[in-house]
Amino acid sequence: MNNQLFSKSDLRKLIIPLIIEQTLALTVGMFDAIMVASAGESIMSGVSLVDTIAVLIINLFAALATGGAIAAGQYIGAKDKENVNCAAKQLVNITFLISIVITVLCLLLNRQMLSLFFGKIEADVMSSARAYFYITTLSFPFIALFNAAAALFRGMGNSKIPMINALIMNIINLIGNAIFIYGAGWGAFGAGLSTTISRVIAAIVMMVMLRRPALDISVRSYRFWDFNPKIIKRILGIGIPNGFENCTFQIGRIILTGLVAALGTTSIAANGVANSLTGIEVIPGIAIGLALTTVAAQCVGANEYEQAKRYIKQMLKLAYACLIGFNIFMLVILRPLLGLYTLSPETFELAFKIMLIHGFGAMLVWPVSFVLPNAFRAASDVKYPMFISIFSMIVFRIGFSYLFAYAANLGVLSVWFAMTIDWTFRSICFAWRYFSGKWKKTNITQTPFDLELTPSDII
Repeated sequence: MNNQLFSKSDLRKLIIPLIIEQTLALTVGMFDAIMVASAGESIMSGVSLVDTIAVLIINLFAALATGGAIAAGQYIGAKDKENVNCAAKQLVNITFLISIVITVLCLLLNRQMLSLFFGKIEADVMSSARAYFYITTLSFPFIALFNAAAALFRGMGNSKIPMINALIMNIINLIGNAIFIYGAGWGAFGAGLSTTISRVIAAIVMMVMLRRPALDISVRSYRFWDFNPKIIKRILGIGIPNGFENCTFQIGRIILTGLVAALGTTSIAANGVANSLTGIEVIPGIAIGLALTTVAAQCVGANEYEQAKRYIKQMLKLAYACLIGFNIFMLVILRPLLGLYTLSPETFELAFKIMLIHGFGAMLVWPVSFVLPNAFRAASDVKYPMFISIFSMIVFRIGFSYLFAYAANLGVLSVWFAMTIDWTFRSICFAWRYFSGKWKKTNITQTPFDLELTPSDII
C-alpha cells in the first residue's frame, strides 16, 4: 500500500533499537545481581527485595510516560503539531512533580515500607535492603524523566536515541559497580550509588536532546511549575488506568515476594536470580510491544483502523517467532548461565526449575497476554486491560500462589505455576477483545482541546 504509515524499513528501525535497549537494560540488571551476589546471598537478597518496590515505582512512571506518548502519537497521526508539543511538555511537568512526591515519601518511610511489604526478615537482609533503598530512592526523579523522554522519542518513531542513552546509562552503572562493590567493598550501598549516578547522567542527556526544534516532538523549555490542567487530564485519562494496572501488578508481585521471603534465604535468592533472568527471556516481546504502542497510536490518530489491525497481526506473529527462538536458546544455555552466580547447589537447582516454568510460559501465552493489550491502550481503550489484569492478578496469580504454597506444599515454585495460569486467562480475554472489535474506541484527537494554547504551553 502506498499510504501505509509504517513501511517494513520503518518497523525495523523502530523494533531493532528497542530490542537492543531492552537487552541492555535487563542484561545489566543480571550483571548487577551477579556483582552483588559476590558480596553474599544476604546482600543480594536485600537488593532483590528492594528491586520489587523500585519496579513498582518505575512502572508507575512508565505508565505516565506511555499515556503522554500515546497522546502525542495520536496527534502525530492526526498531523496536529501544536498539540503534540503541548502534550509532551505537560507530560514532563506532571511526571517530575509526581516523582518528587514519591521520592520524599520513600525517604521518610524507608523502614516502614520494607516492613509492610516483607514482614519480619533476617537482620542482615534488612540492613542491605535499607541501604540500597535509601540511595536508589534519590534516583527516582531522574529515571522518571528518562522514561518520559524515552517514551516521547518512541512516540515519534525514534527508538535509536533511547537505545544509545540506555547504553550510556548501563556502561556507567557497570563501571560504578566495579568501583563501589569490588573496589570499595560497599555492597548493597555501592550497587545503589552506581545505579543512581547512571540514572542522573542519562536523564540530563535525554532532557537536553528533547529540546531540538527539528524533532516531531520537542520541548523547548522545562518550567516544571507551568501546568495546563486540561491537557494533563487528557494524558492522565490514559496514564492513570495504565498506571493503576501496572502498580496493582507490581503490588501483587511484592505480596508474593513477601510469601517467598517467609520461605527463607534460599527461596529469596533463587527467586531474585530468576527475576534478574526471566526478563531477558521476553526481551523481544517487550520491544515489539513498545513498538506496537507507537504504531497503533499513529494509526488511530490517522483513523486508519484497518492498518492498525494489519500491524497488530504482523507484530504478534513476529513476537511469537522471536520468543520461541530466543527461549529455546536460553534453555540450552541455562545451566552455564546460572553458573555465573555464586549460588549454593540447592539455590541453583531451585532457580533452574523456576526458569523452565517461565520459559515455556513465555513461548506459549506471553505475547497475547502482554503485547496485544498495548494496541488497545494505543487506541485509548485502557479500562478493559486494566480490569482484566487486576482481576487476573488477584484471583489467579496471588490466590493460586498461596493455594499451591500451603495446600500443595510447592514452596517458591507455587508463585511461578500461578503466573502461567494468570497469563493464560489474560490471553483468552485479550484475544476475545481483539476479535470483538470493541477496542476501536474514540481517540483523543477526535475531541479537540476546548482551550486556547499560549506559547508557554507549546514550548
